[in-house]
Amino acid sequence: MRIRATVAAVTGALALSALAVPAAQAAGNPLSGVTFSNVVINSGKNIVVGASATVTVGASYTVTHPASLSASAFMSGPLLYRGTSISDENAVILGGDEPGTCTASSSTVLKCTAKIQFRPDATGDHDDLANSHAGAWKVGAVAVDNSDHFKWQSDLGAQKVQRLSKLTVNATPEPVKKGKTVTVTGALTRANWDNHKYQGYTGQPVKLQFRKTGSSTYTTLKTVTTDGSGNLKTTTTATADGYYRYSFAGTTTTPAVSAAGDYIDVQ
Repeated sequence: MRIRATVAAVTGALALSALAVPAAQAAGNPLSGVTFSNVVINSGKNIVVGASATVTVGASYTVTHPASLSASAFMSGPLLYRGTSISDENAVILGGDEPGTCTASSSTVLKCTAKIQFRPDATGDHDDLANSHAGAWKVGAVAVDNSDHFKWQSDLGAQKVQRLSKLTVNATPEPVKKGKTVTVTGALTRANWDNHKYQGYTGQPVKLQFRKTGSSTYTTLKTVTTDGSGNLKTTTTATADGYYRYSFAGTTTTPAVSAAGDYIDVQ
């Protein structure tokens, strides 16, 4: 499935898709001298999206334009894309619902801000995120005027869009005698953008950690692998009062997460 960049105002009611991408430097294009720099999306942090709720992130960028081109003659916005370049006919492109808001800092430089929406469960004219869209994206930008002249710029940075992860833990029995066995269960799940639910993340290494009462530091006891349903189960020996938790380091498509510690009273 192709994601359309829903920058309707930026594109003059033309949804951005691979089929709508013209050559960036078409002959006679008045926007050919427009360039983008300093594009920062979500303060440079990974974009994490749950199973159904829309996530909106901020962006900032700089536009440099010829002095002969009025700042009011065109609109612009940042984009995320997958492909060799934005102008690649097979590129998958995602942008915001509205163009950026720009303020002139000189006769040729604009300082701009914008917002980009990520919809795992879209309605209307918007496309859903799919599980296949999780992972690494490239950063680009577009400018457009009222005559449908475009200027596209690729390779302005990199960004990850990830499926929200959750991790639980339960240590039993409680209380427990010193030297006896503690059983620690839990589950690692992540957002499924295809069915808008959370599902087990299978075959993933997760650390079992322990923090002794009075300490602020967790120590790793062992690494456990999630089963075919994302569940975790292992045993350890009770040594002192404290908190057990599972901790997942994350992957390209899924952020790191740690469960809240579960307290065990050792007697």
